[in-house]
Amino acid sequence: MAVSVRDVAAAASVSVGTVSNVLNRPDKVAPATVERVIAAIAELGFVRNDAARQLRAGRSRSIGLVVLDVRNPFFTDVARGAEDRAAEDGMTILLGNSDENADREGSYLDLFEEQRVHGVLISPLADDLPRLARLRARGTPVVLVDREAADRSYSSVAVDDVVGGELAVRHLAETGRRRIAFVGGPSSIRQVADRLEGARRAVAATPGMTLEVIETDSLTVLQGRAAGEAIRERRPAERPDAVFAANDLLAMGVLQALMMQGSVRVPDEVALIGYDDIDFASAAVVPLSSIRQPASLIGYTAVDLLLKEAERGEEFERQQVVFQPELVVRASTGG
Repeated sequence: MAVSVRDVAAAASVSVGTVSNVLNRPDKVAPATVERVIAAIAELGFVRNDAARQLRAGRSRSIGLVVLDVRNPFFTDVARGAEDRAAEDGMTILLGNSDENADREGSYLDLFEEQRVHGVLISPLADDLPRLARLRARGTPVVLVDREAADRSYSSVAVDDVVGGELAVRHLAETGRRRIAFVGGPSSIRQVADRLEGARRAVAATPGMTLEVIETDSLTVLQGRAAGEAIRERRPAERPDAVFAANDLLAMGVLQALMMQGSVRVPDEVALIGYDDIDFASAAVVPLSSIRQPASLIGYTAVDLLLKEAERGEEFERQQVVFQPELVVRASTGG
């Protein structure tokens, strides 16, 4: 049976209130009494129920983070940045993976609400945010991560994905490519839609360039491989001469499929660029060109905004932080 505060108080011949003071405000207790209580704690093996204490205080020392796909190293880096900032204030990060599934996203939000987390960081699937609105109404700060807030009542930290899409396709145009395929999806994910919008703008500004959209069910290597296989099976004259993938995982799948048995040479026959610039991009068999996002900085900044909102409440002016993406050129586009 678990040892309670009452057991410690009895063993040390003090009141429950004195034990509580030793645990929380030891400066208010005589040194000899502190030593006696600490000795009783050690002898009985008492373990403090910090979670219960935090819940009684109304809010825990944990921050909930929900990402689209924990398998994507981009979100791992976001989580690392969030963890670094949280640790500065003695906080911890609870990581939830929605796996691009609305039901799972909702389950994590419900769980975080039950645990009365200090706040929630989320890369949401859709623009409709009723659950987030309920969290906010109950006093839980919410910051959107890796996407801009359509509703300016939320703070957000993101990269300008429209500009990122333009950068990618403009680079392909500068290398002489004219038949572009965009691989990504589902289009309901805001980041995908914005990257495609940027691609369309670049195509519209380039005479003779065309854009084909190959929508995927998710942003995974497997889905990229399926798209790449479909491109590889076409006759050479019917293939695109460049592919812009909505993230690096898709791009790596496309690369695997195109190069299978030496079928399609990258970049000689088909140039390829991804998005995120994860560590694996530079280590691919043909190093991938990509659009770089400052992933760790996104996570760090999001926690910083959340802590400020938690401290100031309604007095805090919500902020929309937008970082600019960066083109990284490697061998997959001829760099």
